[in-house]
Amino acid sequence: MDSFLLGMKLATMFLLRYFLFAGIAFSLFYIVLQQTFQKHKIQQKQAKGIDFRREIFYSVVTNLIFVAIALFVEFGPLAKHSQMYQDIHDFPLWYLPVSVILALIIHDTYFYWMHRFLHIEPFYSRMHKTHHLSTNPSPFASFAFHAGESVLEALIILILIFIMPIHLYAILAFTTSSLLINVYGHLGYEIMPKWFRQTKLFEVLNTSVHHNMHHQYFKGNYGLYFRFWDRLMGTENPTYVKHYEEVLANSDQN
Repeated sequence: MDSFLLGMKLATMFLLRYFLFAGIAFSLFYIVLQQTFQKHKIQQKQAKGIDFRREIFYSVVTNLIFVAIALFVEFGPLAKHSQMYQDIHDFPLWYLPVSVILALIIHDTYFYWMHRFLHIEPFYSRMHKTHHLSTNPSPFASFAFHAGESVLEALIILILIFIMPIHLYAILAFTTSSLLINVYGHLGYEIMPKWFRQTKLFEVLNTSVHHNMHHQYFKGNYGLYFRFWDRLMGTENPTYVKHYEEVLANSDQN
């Protein structure tokens, strides 16, 4: 009964979080303020209702798979080996935000190599192609994965809790941050201010244009949060910076 009740609570929380973040972004950019933000659109073509419904369906399934993995972590045989701690005072409070940042860095490395692996046949055709059905993604595509890929995506939680001490609050902050960044990456619009291009952060962080190009061209730009691995491994699209600047220039036009 405990596992059932926890599963229901987690399913409710995960789905509400997904529909809240993706739904607000979609409502603002694709309905309410569509004309206002049109000049910020990365690809000028428009996705269709059938695309949005497909993205929502697969994202709901993914969230339910995430719930199943969470229950396995809590009640499975490996739970006793986890480094997840319950008392927030077991470690200094400064470690809480540090652990979130570490989790994002570790996840970015895991995601990059997993993502490249999924672009190899037959894994691409059997799994990752589902996500790439969204050639012009919307916020609803954030978690639109094949079930097999959803499991691979969720494994990062297992990795984190076994290689580093991490509190439940840090996990919630990490997964929420990941979802928000995913929504931005699949937004279909570039909303970063023009001055961001001239900062050091542009050399480090991914943008919506960066990930949108991956969906448009099906290769390159494999990173999730940072440009590090793409630049190190030579997999960043060579026209990325130029394309980013072109989108910014279009957004400046009246």
